[in-house]
Amino acid sequence: MAGAIIENMSTKKLCLVGGALLVLQVLAFLVGGLIAPKPTTSVDFLAVKCVDIRKSHHGAPKWLLPWGRDRCDSIRGFEEAASRLIEANDIVFSVHIPFQSQEMSPWFQFMLIILQLDIAFKLNNYIEENAMVTLDVAMAYRDELSDPWTELARSVEQRKLKCTFPVAQTTENQGRYYDCDVLPLIELGSVAHKYYLVNIRLPVNERKKINVDIGEINDLRLVTIFQNGGFTQVWFAMKTFLTPSILIIMIWYWRRITMMTRSPVLLEKVIFALGISMTFINIPVEWFSIGFNWTWMLLFSDIRQGVFYVMLLSFWIIFCGEHMMDQSERNRISVYWKQVVPIAFGSCCLFIFDMCERGVQLKNPFYSIWTTDVGAELAMAFIIVAGICACLYFLFLCFMVYQVFRNISGKQTSLPAMSKARRLHYE
Repeated sequence: MAGAIIENMSTKKLCLVGGALLVLQVLAFLVGGLIAPKPTTSVDFLAVKCVDIRKSHHGAPKWLLPWGRDRCDSIRGFEEAASRLIEANDIVFSVHIPFQSQEMSPWFQFMLIILQLDIAFKLNNYIEENAMVTLDVAMAYRDELSDPWTELARSVEQRKLKCTFPVAQTTENQGRYYDCDVLPLIELGSVAHKYYLVNIRLPVNERKKINVDIGEINDLRLVTIFQNGGFTQVWFAMKTFLTPSILIIMIWYWRRITMMTRSPVLLEKVIFALGISMTFINIPVEWFSIGFNWTWMLLFSDIRQGVFYVMLLSFWIIFCGEHMMDQSERNRISVYWKQVVPIAFGSCCLFIFDMCERGVQLKNPFYSIWTTDVGAELAMAFIIVAGICACLYFLFLCFMVYQVFRNISGKQTSLPAMSKARRLHYE
């Protein structure tokens, strides 16, 4: 068995190995908790209302900057727009990421942007139930302030407004703001450029009922969330240090197993597979994302975590099952199909959900499966099914642990009556 390697080690060696592992664990917690900064940072941007008066908005894109030498013609509020006879279709909300005199960095790893609408209550312009806001949104990037903007993505997206008014909807309360849920806008799996520009237009078309009965939108706020560069560096360093250690231990373990006169048993193979999955999740391939624009890194990280957790959950099931000494059917993976099927099925559901979300975002970073009723119900269905599978797994595992302890307790009472060879076997 796998425990034979540990059993053959002296007490001194076991203490040294256990102490070394404990010290490494304490150091990892100290580095992660005391040295590394917090994992993520959020920055709030207030969009500037730019004026874009053109007969046609088709053709070559025109990028409107909120500040700088080429800053756009802007207005303070919609009262000024009305006095200047500027229509809603000619107003573009512009946000430059990051702030002036700052730069983005590939060390930030990802960028999530959520949208907050400041909607004022008006008796003649209230928010209808299940109102949808249509966003004509475009995003561009550049690496030097003198470079022209390069389009990253452009799309027309719809988001459902979920707003409540905290007080009575009366004349006295006109002008107060609704409490609205934030809306997902953009998710980038890589921050490969220094400067980003977001232009958002709220097109109005009364005949097609586009952006009608959505209230009086006064401002747009973009909240940008990204990983701290300092945290990324500490995280990469720890993975780079730990990966060779895990790899060496795994090779040493399998070499000791193959040196035995018998062939490896199922539990030993599963432990080795768990070590492979641990090595797979810890290999610091993220170093390449600093020099390459790998937008699929978030999806790849989810897949690596999924493989590791599938192996870990399967290991605990097989570990318990192989300790049932009186069980005649052992040392075969097919014996545990009832317990492994919920793990595999739940993992497939989560993988499909992830592909429907982050897989599509590789082509359209503005996409979110939660923005439509059908998509939200489908996503929730996948999550519920995965949760049911997790509950079934937990029940299976608890039952097997109970059986193991009952089996061990029964054998302990009958050990004195056994022969010496049989007693050593059970011990």
